[in-house]
Amino acid sequence: MSKRIVTFGEIMLRLAPNGYYRFFQNDQMQATFGGGEANVAVSLANYGMDSVYVTKLPAHAIGQAAVDSLRYFGVDTSKIVRGGDRVGIYYLEKGASQRGSVCIYDRAHSAIQEAQPGDFDWDAILDGADWFHFTGITPALGPNLVEICRQACQAAKAKGVKVSCDLNYRGKLWTRAEARAAMTELCRYVDVCISNEEDAKDVFGIEAADTDITGGKLNKEGYKSVAKQLADRFGFEKVAITLRTSISASDNDWAGMLYDGEKYCFSKEYHLRIVDRVGGGDSFGGGLIYALLNGKNTQGAIEFAVAASALKHSVEGDFNRVTVAEVEKLAGGDGSGRVQR
Repeated sequence: MSKRIVTFGEIMLRLAPNGYYRFFQNDQMQATFGGGEANVAVSLANYGMDSVYVTKLPAHAIGQAAVDSLRYFGVDTSKIVRGGDRVGIYYLEKGASQRGSVCIYDRAHSAIQEAQPGDFDWDAILDGADWFHFTGITPALGPNLVEICRQACQAAKAKGVKVSCDLNYRGKLWTRAEARAAMTELCRYVDVCISNEEDAKDVFGIEAADTDITGGKLNKEGYKSVAKQLADRFGFEKVAITLRTSISASDNDWAGMLYDGEKYCFSKEYHLRIVDRVGGGDSFGGGLIYALLNGKNTQGAIEFAVAASALKHSVEGDFNRVTVAEVEKLAGGDGSGRVQR
């Protein structure tokens, strides 16, 4: 029987100029949907998993369109709470070459941001679940969301459900001090922590030695120390760290590491020519959860997660529209991109 994964967070309306145009370089914007945990839910549904997404959305047409965008991929939306007045929006201008991407949030007073703990019956939502996933973006929406996430994690622990969290620090939503206080509390419940070189430093003050994030220099050995510090501090079973070397907005090198308390396993490194990097970390999370739930060993799990994310960087929109077979093919060494006939 397929494993059941529940994810919780905010899905937003994404408005982006066509291609690599700047904001209002012409009079058109593409309207799609996306958001950290929703992106993970779609990945898992595409891999054939029983994927459940939880949020709060207005009952009006835009809220319904967000629900429908998830149903299209087979995500279970039956636990989504309806109410509130607005769907959060983010505006994305995709960068290219030496021009970075621009992201502008318009998400204040969204339905999920104004949700209350009483909106969610976590015992019922997590009934029969094998895994619960959230990101640091969700508690960043306000103290009420910190409490809702805490209740979800407590219910998951009581039911023996594995919990994963992608730290995903967002400086536009809260301060480092606020993030540290909230995530220190929530990480007590987490089994699998996902981070990158910046999040571990921003949230917990943990960093790798001899690393220059913006200068494109990564010291992979230093991340062993970061993973072990995180695991030792919070008792995580596993710590996954994504390793991105930003050469430009268009070209990145991409790899990852998974620490299981004993072994430090590094994936192969991919050189990416980026089409759309939004959702790249979420596609890594979705790939990792799939791999771990399907019994892959530490090396196999990190290879699958990194390959899944490498493919996402070639796909427009937040959602990773790839299959297990496509990921396995790349993880197995075939990244030629040749036409299949």
